[in-house]
Amino acid sequence: MITPAFELSQDPDFLTIIINVPYAKVSEFDVYFEGKDFKFYAKPYFLRLTLPGRIVEDGREKASYNVDKGIFTVRLPKETPGQYFDGLDMLTALLAQKKSRSAKPLVEEIGTSAELAEEEEEEEEFDWEIEQTPYHEIAESTLHLQCCYGFGNLKSGVFQRLQDELSDVIDVKDPDLTPADGRRQKRLETEAAKFDPDHYLADFFEDVVIQHVLKYKPWWVDAYAKKMASQGRSHQEHVSRTTLVSLSEEEKEQLRKFTNKSYLLDKRTRHQVYFSLIDILLAYCYEICITEGDKNVESSWNIRKLSATLCWLESFTSISEVLVSFGRRVLCYPLYRHFKLVIRAFSDTVMILQLGKSAVLKCLLDIHKIFRENDPAYILNDLYITDYCIWIQKTKSKKLAALAESLQKAKLIKAHLGFELEELESAALLVQEEESELKAVSAVSKQQLPSSELETSDSEESSSTSSSETESSDSDEQESSTSEDGKINSLQGTLEKERTAPLFDCNGLGRDTDTLTLDVSNEKSKASLQSTSVPGKLIEELGKKMQTAIRLSEQPEGLATASYTVLQEKGANYAAEPQRLSEDPSGKENFLEISPKENLLLFVGSTNEDED
Repeated sequence: MITPAFELSQDPDFLTIIINVPYAKVSEFDVYFEGKDFKFYAKPYFLRLTLPGRIVEDGREKASYNVDKGIFTVRLPKETPGQYFDGLDMLTALLAQKKSRSAKPLVEEIGTSAELAEEEEEEEEFDWEIEQTPYHEIAESTLHLQCCYGFGNLKSGVFQRLQDELSDVIDVKDPDLTPADGRRQKRLETEAAKFDPDHYLADFFEDVVIQHVLKYKPWWVDAYAKKMASQGRSHQEHVSRTTLVSLSEEEKEQLRKFTNKSYLLDKRTRHQVYFSLIDILLAYCYEICITEGDKNVESSWNIRKLSATLCWLESFTSISEVLVSFGRRVLCYPLYRHFKLVIRAFSDTVMILQLGKSAVLKCLLDIHKIFRENDPAYILNDLYITDYCIWIQKTKSKKLAALAESLQKAKLIKAHLGFELEELESAALLVQEEESELKAVSAVSKQQLPSSELETSDSEESSSTSSSETESSDSDEQESSTSEDGKINSLQGTLEKERTAPLFDCNGLGRDTDTLTLDVSNEKSKASLQSTSVPGKLIEELGKKMQTAIRLSEQPEGLATASYTVLQEKGANYAAEPQRLSEDPSGKENFLEISPKENLLLFVGSTNEDED
């Protein structure tokens, strides 16, 4: 038989059950209801529900079937008008529990689920703040037995069959042989080694992204605001609970796939289940905050890594242990490590618990989907999340309200985490203050730079003025020397016609640059020296430091002139000796060649033979 999709709603007088039965035989509808029992049959569909309140058959009941949509709707009157039926959205809990096929069950549950829940409610109120002593296995003979973990510590031996996927899911190396105390000790050591002060301080000072994600408001913020606005009106508050948190069709379908079952938990284990629920919700709230509700491939890793329950199979004994564990792991593992994110997840978890089990169930179903779509993380659904989704539907809202109140009263400060965060922040702030002081000093020094630059520019202007005056005086001297040498200007035409003797550098290559031509005829050599572009005094000083060489060249007949070509190399203090005398075929002497040497100042002169 197929269990059809269904949903329930209510008003003060009626309970409405909507059943989706496409392609069912209309002629074979069968409906039965009495007290808290409801049964529906339409081949091939069968539905049996255990209602949270009593209904009655008094002639006001109605039923209809929409053939086009395949929806069967039945309205059943409440036995007590105005009574509020709690948990109508807990579809798994409404489905009747399957009976055992064995003739005599090994463990028999006495009474219905509702009766057991009432007995649990009648127990004395539990003080959530009391520190409980964790259970220790005393007998040494039991050490070889497998350790328990999972929801209510009801599972064992799971990882012996899943060794290949063990390292991708949890951090415990050998969970089946590691007791709870050993797991906790190893967890604390791993967290202490993983904490990175540099990463924490980087997020502490550069928190632009963190401040941005803290502004995100998930769905439970608006639902909580509506709940607070509706307080004070008892009846309207009950009605609004069903509308504050609604499940999607996909979530309802997942609830129908779960198998309804009961959990036999003692008092200590039951409270451990509540504490682990807080741990899982804290990790989920952190993930929703940093991703702004847009989950990604890292979501499953974040949730299971931040929850010690999922990652280390931890069993907590108090709320403070849960908060400290979550805070430490937030500062050790994820991308964003800031204490404000811990506080934000803390406040979000309080809101979810105060909204009731519908909100808690919605979060658990979302976690179940995230793990279901991740290959290694699906094991955690079998260990924890599936059982939580079934168990929370049978939990009384008063228990969750008491848990939320105790969680709200709890306090968590940085000193509780054990990483010396306040000392790190103080030291970093001191360094930051020193850097700001250095920057202020450098800024003041930069402000003083313009005055010094003005002085430098003034000195440059004065030096440029003096240099210009010097240049003008030099030009005046050159003009005077030119006027004094007016007598020898008549010889310039002749000198221009004269072929300039080739000048050889140290590599034997001829060059005509940087040469000075001086006319020494008629005892005017001194005036000729002053007529050059180089100042006369400089030539005289350089003349004392250099050796000269004379090159003779052939001159035209009837011309009595002399020309000197000077080549100066800086730092030259060498003399050149005549190497050979060149003769032309007519037998006349043409010139005397000088072998050039490095750093040589060379004078080349030609003389009229007739004058000699």
